[in-house]
Amino acid sequence: MGTHERHRLTEVINARGTYTPLGVSRSSAGVAAAVAEALPEFFVMGELADRASEAIAHSTGAQAGAITHCTSAAITLAVAAAMAGTDPDRIATLPDTSDMHNRVILPAGQVVDYGQSVVQAIRLAGASVTLAGDENRCSIDDLDDALAGPDIACLLLVSSRLVTSEPMDLTAAVRAAHRRGVPAIIDGAGQFPRTADLLATGADAVLISAQKYLAAPTAGLVVGTHRLVRAVRAQEKGIGRGMKPTKEAIVGVLAALEEWHAMDRAKWEADQAAKVIAFVAGANELPGLAAEVLPDPAGLPLSRVLLTVSGGIDATTLAAELEAGTPPIFVMTDRSLEGQLVLELVPLDADELEIILTRLAMELQATEKAD
Repeated sequence: MGTHERHRLTEVINARGTYTPLGVSRSSAGVAAAVAEALPEFFVMGELADRASEAIAHSTGAQAGAITHCTSAAITLAVAAAMAGTDPDRIATLPDTSDMHNRVILPAGQVVDYGQSVVQAIRLAGASVTLAGDENRCSIDDLDDALAGPDIACLLLVSSRLVTSEPMDLTAAVRAAHRRGVPAIIDGAGQFPRTADLLATGADAVLISAQKYLAAPTAGLVVGTHRLVRAVRAQEKGIGRGMKPTKEAIVGVLAALEEWHAMDRAKWEADQAAKVIAFVAGANELPGLAAEVLPDPAGLPLSRVLLTVSGGIDATTLAAELEAGTPPIFVMTDRSLEGQLVLELVPLDADELEIILTRLAMELQATEKAD
């Protein structure tokens, strides 16, 4: 009896991507085995964290790395580290920051909500947020003006497909912060394959989800300089106590990093591209649909499927019918008001892709008959 049957849970097809309410991703058998092997064992947790730091550095080219409970925790703890450093008294005082530089500069157009606003994740550390620019654009001059203010703790930048404002030159932004003596942190939660690119901006730390494209257990990665990583780890004596990683999460991350390092990434990218192209061809045979390849807007080396619904069919209704069926099929609905749906196929196998195409055909046919 499997987990779904044992606990009366719904089996779903996740074409919505690395979406937390659906469990984010599928870990490999090797990662699952490493987690199972770790669960009955004891470890010196500081030593395990040291090995994780070495593995993260080896896989990303960073100086060091730390693991937190999740990426949201990584945001809070990176901000805490920028304010309190490794000072035990300051760490114990948080989230009271009355005697610290406690303002975080954030481009207004990079205020994203991933189930929690990034602003709230910052404020949990006791910091206040100053927005630079507006929701459509933040120039380097706008950023520089904000960074010139008093009590600046750090600059936080967000690299995500959820950012809808005009693209920002992250390297120039990091340099602007460093000219003011301010550390720069990049939240790139769903962008593990681009970690090296984000580090190349000169950022003091890049925050990455371990459970999204690395497909490890739930964890956040803080990848960056020795100084900032050391300060993040020091927060476990303070507000980071409730945000620390478990032993099985760390071991799972280690296993996932080993698999990533050994993987033929060019083949992986080619396989993902072929999967999308084949699905687009199949979807284009269905009446009422126009399918095309949609590159990732943030530069990830993968594409998604963009479906444009026509012929009087409502995209929002189509998405709802897919979710209501058996098995439920979840897709991205950000563009549904524009008559479009987006599908991410990375974790899906051939049988699941065939089910999606069959269900799309059924729902479109049903709508046509109703009309």
